[in-house]
Amino acid sequence: MRTHYPRTPHVPWSPGAGADDIRSGDLSALRGLEVVVTEKLDGENTTLYSDGLHARSLDSRHHPSRTWVKGLQGRIGARIPAGWRVCGENMYARHSIGYDTLASWFYGFSVWAGDDCLDWDESTRFLRRLGIPVPPVLWRGVFDERALRAIRLDPARQEGFVVRSVETFPRAEFGLRVAKWVRRGHVQTDTHWMHAAVTPNGLGPNAALWDVRSGAEPDLPALLHLLGRDEPTAGTVESAADACARIDVLGRSGDARLAGVLAAALHSEPRAALAAESASALGMPAARRIADLVGLQALLRRPFPDDERPRGLARLAVAADLGVLHAVAGAVAAARTDPDTTAEDAAAEHERVEWSALLAADAGLTDEAPLAPVRARARAAFADLPPDVADRCWAELRDAHAKGWAMPPEATRRHWSGDFPRLVHLIGRSGSGKSTYARRLPDVAAHIALDDLREARGARADQRTNGDVLREGLDRLDAALAAGGTVVWDATSLTGPQRASVSAIARRRNALTTHTIVLVGEDELTARNATREHPIPPAVLAAQGRRFAPPYPGQASRTRYIGAGGTVDDVAGSLDAEDA
Repeated sequence: MRTHYPRTPHVPWSPGAGADDIRSGDLSALRGLEVVVTEKLDGENTTLYSDGLHARSLDSRHHPSRTWVKGLQGRIGARIPAGWRVCGENMYARHSIGYDTLASWFYGFSVWAGDDCLDWDESTRFLRRLGIPVPPVLWRGVFDERALRAIRLDPARQEGFVVRSVETFPRAEFGLRVAKWVRRGHVQTDTHWMHAAVTPNGLGPNAALWDVRSGAEPDLPALLHLLGRDEPTAGTVESAADACARIDVLGRSGDARLAGVLAAALHSEPRAALAAESASALGMPAARRIADLVGLQALLRRPFPDDERPRGLARLAVAADLGVLHAVAGAVAAARTDPDTTAEDAAAEHERVEWSALLAADAGLTDEAPLAPVRARARAAFADLPPDVADRCWAELRDAHAKGWAMPPEATRRHWSGDFPRLVHLIGRSGSGKSTYARRLPDVAAHIALDDLREARGARADQRTNGDVLREGLDRLDAALAAGGTVVWDATSLTGPQRASVSAIARRRNALTTHTIVLVGEDELTARNATREHPIPPAVLAAQGRRFAPPYPGQASRTRYIGAGGTVDDVAGSLDAEDA
């Protein structure tokens, strides 16, 4: 059933309210609620359904400015559930305000299931999976009229803002949950835009990302340019196109589709550097997922005992989307871009990937969220537990699931008291900010830094006693975990073998282990190193970059990713996270 979008009332102090507009008498219905304030874009209100679309009027007719958004609906309509609708702004045609760097020609601002508007966070996740961006968020918090009145906009570039409650609400309460502020004289043209020649708004470089997310054919040169790469080779184009076709067969969209396309295009790049360097353009979550696909796809192309493969695939399902991973691996094997790979070897690799994909599909591991049923049961069982305790129990359930054991959530009851130690295992190159991050952690019982142990022996840079320093550090770690509380292990821990002894002690002490991976780009790392009190020789820093092999999700209880800003920019393995 088609439903027109309700008229949005103006906040009482909106200067752009006309005589025929409606005003909110007051905003008392929002008091005490969390609200989000987004930029009001100057476009055409448009609603998308699984089987069509319309502008504000239900019988809106064809107009050249609506051609592009009709194509978008054709790509994403099958992923909109029956009875749902996506409401947003068609930004193709320039109205009173011109835009030059849009992420897309359609922005979504609400998702409706029948008469219920979904909560903001659920809406943004759903829209992102469709490949639809949301308007810029200007403010978020518990409703505060003073904060809203303090918002300053550029009237030459911004039409206004919309405030809405974060939580879900029924259509009948729309006028109480949503309001807008509009600039004075917001219509500044003599001729209505629909009766004038259509002038498209301009797209920015990020539009190439949203096109891929929404199911459009990838513009690989634009994507690689955004990441600072040169024009793609013929082999790169072939790999990306093949991976895209395989991913489309799976029905993936959003970030999953984008990650697979870029992983196939960048499959030969060093994984750690790829994640660190791409984070500024893509954000840490997308950057590290692409890098993980790049690292793991090679495993699928190698020989592996068939009797061990099912369990191995179950563990990989924690680290990556196995459907997309097999698509990338299959495309890379088929393209044969490595000059050292013979036709026979490439054929063998391709056969291994196809066989692995069949086994994964038979086990239900190529579904978009194979652990969703297990996660749902865990969330229900652990709802009243502190987050650390829930994550400790969830890690045990994941391990049991990977081994094929049907462990009920209640089997983890021995952890529910929270009486277990916590280990924060820092991982990253020298000077990336590990120690700085660790110093901000609350309630740390012990901070074990190998550099400090070397310094206590006489010289911080003296590597000749590394064996003794490591043994001393591990002894201290064991004692600190036995005593309980939160313990920080502060060393580069660049490779799996360097992390193995620490992990073994943590398992023996039943610790909740949090891999904390610090990913900083090369230029930033070099600049920081130049101002350090104890700078690392450039050759050593470069060697660290070549050796750096971060752990994957699932190799610890949970994983946190720290970017150049020193904050947690991504999380994997937590029960409340969206990943497996």
